[in-house]
Amino acid sequence: MIEQFKEKVGLNLVTHSVRASQAVLQYGVGAMVDFPDQTLMTAAPEYWNDIRKIYDERFAKALGVECFAMPLDISYARFPEWYFCPKCRKFQPIEHWVAEFKKSGKTALKYDSNMIRHLQCLDCGQDLVVARIVTVCEHGHINDFPWVKWVHRQSKKSICGTPLLKFKTGASGAEGLEGLSISCSCGASVTLKNAFNKDIFEGLDKESDTSEFRCEGRHPQKHTKEKCTLHPKTVQRGSSSVYFPLVHSSLVIPPYADQINAKIEKSKAFADCMTIIEDEDPEDKIDTINKRLPKWIDKIALETGAVKSDIERILRRKWLDKENVEIDVMSVKYRSEEYEALSGEVGTPPNAGDDFSREEMSMDDYKLPYIKAISLIDKVRVVNALIGFSRINPVISKTDEGFVHIKESGTKWYPAYEVRGEGIFIEFEQSAIDGWIQNNPVVTERAGRINENYALSFIGQNHQRKISPKFVLLHTLSHLLIKELSFECGYSVASLSERIYCAEGVEGKQMAGIFIYTASGDAEGTLGGLVRQGRPDAFSRIFKKAITSARTCSNDPVCILSRGQGRESLNLAACHACGLLPETCCEERNGFLDRGLVVGTFKDKNIGFFKDFV
Repeated sequence: MIEQFKEKVGLNLVTHSVRASQAVLQYGVGAMVDFPDQTLMTAAPEYWNDIRKIYDERFAKALGVECFAMPLDISYARFPEWYFCPKCRKFQPIEHWVAEFKKSGKTALKYDSNMIRHLQCLDCGQDLVVARIVTVCEHGHINDFPWVKWVHRQSKKSICGTPLLKFKTGASGAEGLEGLSISCSCGASVTLKNAFNKDIFEGLDKESDTSEFRCEGRHPQKHTKEKCTLHPKTVQRGSSSVYFPLVHSSLVIPPYADQINAKIEKSKAFADCMTIIEDEDPEDKIDTINKRLPKWIDKIALETGAVKSDIERILRRKWLDKENVEIDVMSVKYRSEEYEALSGEVGTPPNAGDDFSREEMSMDDYKLPYIKAISLIDKVRVVNALIGFSRINPVISKTDEGFVHIKESGTKWYPAYEVRGEGIFIEFEQSAIDGWIQNNPVVTERAGRINENYALSFIGQNHQRKISPKFVLLHTLSHLLIKELSFECGYSVASLSERIYCAEGVEGKQMAGIFIYTASGDAEGTLGGLVRQGRPDAFSRIFKKAITSARTCSNDPVCILSRGQGRESLNLAACHACGLLPETCCEERNGFLDRGLVVGTFKDKNIGFFKDFV
């Protein structure tokens, strides 16, 4: 049952709210949120009551939607549904508690009939406590633990007609799962021993030649159930494996970063046009746009004061230009557009507004080797969109098995939030990197070791990918710089993020660059602390310090001699003491790092790309 929690039913909006970024990241659609008095699951976007639309034309086309939306009024589903009273120990689904409440005829019924505000036992007056464990499967389903089936099967009894359960803790002084017991009014009683065993439900079904313990196939966030052939796994409600969001991000760049474009998107006339387009049948959409376009241009021009020819050019690009439709936002083609804007290959128009501003610096003032160019990005808008999620195992693409779409096909927007920040873009000399790889076979061997470990990893078995020495170099250098910049720029390390631009001539594009930017700005942008550190008087010192610090680690020699450490052994010489960052900073979940390629190793210092710089 989907419940919409609003102020009119008395829910405290201060204690029962999340930030916009949380609603897209850790508390996105399908995730459980532990509020002070109950646990709820963020409902599908179709149930949300109020949103603020966010426009990023390039990003929206790539993902096949009309726009994005930041939640202003989020709806939640009740999950888990099982609650117990800590005094009398009665244990039953919330719908039974609500039924008892309605039957009691209490005065609170008229304004809180579904026990949204007061989840209390009618007999004891105690606040109810939600169940600690749930079951999940690799197809992305989540269900309540099969409490009734469990207590009767483990007790070797048939399920009684009206099972009334009680949940007790600390039975007979036992510890762990053996100290958690469930009993039924029919006399069946059992503990939770073995409930977390990997194949426990499959084993129970084999014993009785049934399939009653198979996954129920529930998606509580959208109130649906589908057939599932898997046996689920028992997990703690707050386990990290319960929810893996798939979030994509994109920079708003020229020509989409345009002052006139922003005016159009903010106008009421444009919003009215979008409503008509979204409601139109897909087969008739193009004809409708072509037919009504002149009238729409007049309305938008009247409201914004923009030149009609500019409005027509922008609207045709938005609605009729099919370029960049449904492409991989992690592809070289998509990233190369950002690379060209950050490096200045595509000029920034004077009317770019608040979405993008670039300042190219003279390299004569830096005196840093192997760096081709440094650009200070004074203004940048970043849109982060939640595409879907998975359970038990993470996914990196919506084509992966276990990926769950968060919206229906008819919903033309994804939940998202935007930040206006600043950043430093560093472009490296491709010829210097190529020569370094050719002259140091050990460099290729170390990258090959990371590739071998990746091929054996869970994601590597489903996604073929070659990690080049250049990528490892750029990624490791990015981490080292973020750590050093966090000491100087006024932002915590968790407030900085990276984008790695690396391509080996794929689709005719060579890229070798790092973009380090703030991910904690708001609608008004940031204070310029990061960009200030990108100027010659500060950045040269920070860069040198980052390289110097990488030469040693408090975990050396273990760290520098490692043949595989970190997540699924995807790093070589990189650990929490030297190269790892908070995962909100890193595009690769702290994988593919190696200090050895930056500064060399104890055994061979000559393989370091910056061996002569320190």
